[in-house]
Amino acid sequence: MVYKFSPSKLNLVKDCPRCFWLEFNKKFRRPRGIFPSLPSGMDKILKNHFDEYTKKKEMPPELKELKGYELFPDLELLETWRSMYKGIIHKTDKFIIKGCVDALLKKGDKLVVLDYKTRGYPLKEDTHEHYIEQQALYNYLLRKNDYETEDYSYLLFYHPDKVVDNVFLFHADLVKIDTNIKIAEDIIDKAIKIIEGPIPKLNQKCEYCKYLNTKPDLTESKEKIKKSTLLDY
Repeated sequence: MVYKFSPSKLNLVKDCPRCFWLEFNKKFRRPRGIFPSLPSGMDKILKNHFDEYTKKKEMPPELKELKGYELFPDLELLETWRSMYKGIIHKTDKFIIKGCVDALLKKGDKLVVLDYKTRGYPLKEDTHEHYIEQQALYNYLLRKNDYETEDYSYLLFYHPDKVVDNVFLFHADLVKIDTNIKIAEDIIDKAIKIIEGPIPKLNQKCEYCKYLNTKPDLTESKEKIKKSTLLDY
């Protein structure tokens, strides 16, 4: 069997191995919930923002502190790598993995992944740590497609700062993180071992696991269920 992975799906390995096992072995997926439209709109604006600077062969103001870099110049190829329908793909006999990058930097002959994130509040001390595996997987995909990369990536976080004359101003924080592809190889190996092993133990920190373990017995009589309230559960 060939497993289909993505950086977001592999993030579940770290979040909850049991949920990850259930998705691949029982086709039981976590409910997605409602996706807010604002981050999607911001993503489109930021892509256009970076593309305009690429065309001008300049670095945007929020990246001025980086010396010796340029934005990846091939916008046509970058658009393919951004697409959720295409992306950057690597195939083996065991798995297929696909990821979609936001932007790329060039430093000499090497590429550096640049990912931007929008959030409602300033960074916490460990905010960047939640994205290390994801960024390492993008780095891994580029190398598997014969591109040279550095062993690090940049995360660019935007959060609302203030409003001036009806214009929202955002603060930007640039964070450099280690994305050696060994991190990616380890998470892929761990994912396969989880899928092919026994179901992991109940994760007490996972709300989805706790719900599945405590959900009401649906074989109860209709009368009993009818008399029940949500508070009973």
